[in-house]
Amino acid sequence: MLESKIPAGNLESKWTDYKGHCKLVNPANKRKLEVIVVGTGLAGASAAATLGELGYKVKAFCFQDSPRRAHSIAAQGGINAAKNYQNDGDSVFRLFYDTVKGGDYRAREANVHRLAEVSANIIDQCVAQGVPFAREYGGLLSNRSFGGTQVQRTFYAAGQTGQQLLIGAYQALERQVALGNVKMYNRHEMLEVVTIDGKAVGIIARDLISGKLQRHFGNAVLLCTGGYGNVFYLSTNAMGSNVTAAWKAHKAGALFANPCFTQIHPTCIPVSGDHQSKLTLMSESLRNDGRIWVPKNQGDNRKPNEIPESERDYYLERRYPAFGNLVPRDVASRAAKERCDAGFGVGTSKQAVYLDYASAIERYGKIEITKHGREVEDASSAEIITLGKQVVKEKYGNLFDMYEKITGENPYEVPMRIYPAVHYTMGGLWVDYELMTSVKGMYCLGEANFSDHGANRLGASALMQGLADGYFVIPYTIGNYLADEIYSKPISTDHEAFVNAEKEVGDRIRTLMNIKGNTSVETFHKRLGKIMWDKCGMARNEKGLQEAIVEIQQLRKEFWNDVRIPGDIDEFNPELDKAGRVADFLELGELMCKDALLRKESCGGHFREESQTEEGEALRNDAEFMYVAAWEFEGESNWKLHKEALEYEVIKPTQRNYK
Repeated sequence: MLESKIPAGNLESKWTDYKGHCKLVNPANKRKLEVIVVGTGLAGASAAATLGELGYKVKAFCFQDSPRRAHSIAAQGGINAAKNYQNDGDSVFRLFYDTVKGGDYRAREANVHRLAEVSANIIDQCVAQGVPFAREYGGLLSNRSFGGTQVQRTFYAAGQTGQQLLIGAYQALERQVALGNVKMYNRHEMLEVVTIDGKAVGIIARDLISGKLQRHFGNAVLLCTGGYGNVFYLSTNAMGSNVTAAWKAHKAGALFANPCFTQIHPTCIPVSGDHQSKLTLMSESLRNDGRIWVPKNQGDNRKPNEIPESERDYYLERRYPAFGNLVPRDVASRAAKERCDAGFGVGTSKQAVYLDYASAIERYGKIEITKHGREVEDASSAEIITLGKQVVKEKYGNLFDMYEKITGENPYEVPMRIYPAVHYTMGGLWVDYELMTSVKGMYCLGEANFSDHGANRLGASALMQGLADGYFVIPYTIGNYLADEIYSKPISTDHEAFVNAEKEVGDRIRTLMNIKGNTSVETFHKRLGKIMWDKCGMARNEKGLQEAIVEIQQLRKEFWNDVRIPGDIDEFNPELDKAGRVADFLELGELMCKDALLRKESCGGHFREESQTEEGEALRNDAEFMYVAAWEFEGESNWKLHKEALEYEVIKPTQRNYK
């Protein structure tokens, strides 16, 4: 059933050979074909803009009031590309290797190598669009480091890279809208995939302003709807981020792959109380210059600036000397949890560690003194610190401002307090090499698919994958499918399949509204999130996962008997929208726990307490679990497992070592 369609031949030539032999659609025929793009973040906006530019008739849907509201805007630190501008040993192979190793050898080699190949093109594309990447003094684009690498390959625009890249893609999209090649549907949510004989032919969407359901035909459907981290309730995701579109596709026949692979980001502002509805990410780019530490003494309640160097434990530098503070996210997250669980945490909750910029400020200040032709010894400490702060402000200023606004503390003067939080999901709809799901004619791009990151995503790779899929992969692979669709006549939305799909959506909405219970949607979401975080979060064990499955099943029954949704169906009703999304999370959460329970190994962000080394590191089991777990929906609480074996032809899987 799982046909990955990976081209034959050497790894380095697979993508080139594919492009040279795939089917093409001539320009006149492209104008006859309709493509639906659901989601307009980086993957969706770039795909819609590119397909519109090629001549296809594109319909693009987003539930926000504008594509510029997509969660891609929140990515701060940068985007990877194998340009080797620093002449520090980077290459396409090095980026490919770092990504496969960072994913703990649970990614598909061919997809990752293609991602590394097209990475350099992304930067050129974005520069041409006017994305204001940071530049060196001589005008060349600047790079910085991210976790899991020993080279500087991350391009950035201060601490707002995602925002600037999204604006570039948005401009390309809006140009196609103005030309009439793309029709934009803002404030529309996809609630069902329409299939005929196992082939996707359209969607049912709900106008979130009027509440009306709509039928839309498409020769192909592209899902670019992001990740499902909000299943944990508290995460770095935007509050609207959800799994609904992908989940409806899953229930319509698309396999869901590796759902338990969740990324925990180590650099987030700690939870401050039950009142919070989301968490704030402090970019991984801060780990370039910031040093992470805790006091050497348990329960040390002194202010951080009162603790001398000799009494500080820079635990990442101690445990992982080769990579130091730039170990991958899963490694850094578990190390922070270990220190806090051992009683070395800081802050009022003791669930935090310090991210300190004092040494970076001093280092940059001394460089500035020498740049002015002076001896460092002749400068005062105050002058060095003042100059150093100016450099740090230029590189990370908006991140520091954000931290101060949220916490009331000045990170230029005192260390930030950080703690891991749910960030990205490596699992998603299963796709083949062409990014097509197991439903013919339905594709999945960006974070919504599973394909490129294995069990852990390296920092600055999310933006890279979204734009690679949209700008450089789907334009070729979709043509290979649509070349045969030119012989098919458009299907009327009066077709029985559309009528039945719309009725199914309407019945589901009316069932929700008619429950008229006593408990808010938010309450159910919070309760689900607590189960997921406690028992399927940063560390999992068999007993906890078994308990979580039962608890989620009980919570889901309670939801369908007691949820309270105010308002009406045929109006703007955010609570109704949220109820549908939480209903899907309640089903997804169970599958995540079942997937985590089955995978009796530790890999990347999936850490089973029963499977660890003597030093507490993740211990893989390649003999039994070297596969993609792709789940087929067969009914409530019932899934069938399909396995795609992972075969490594170029890289030899080894136990990850960042020491």
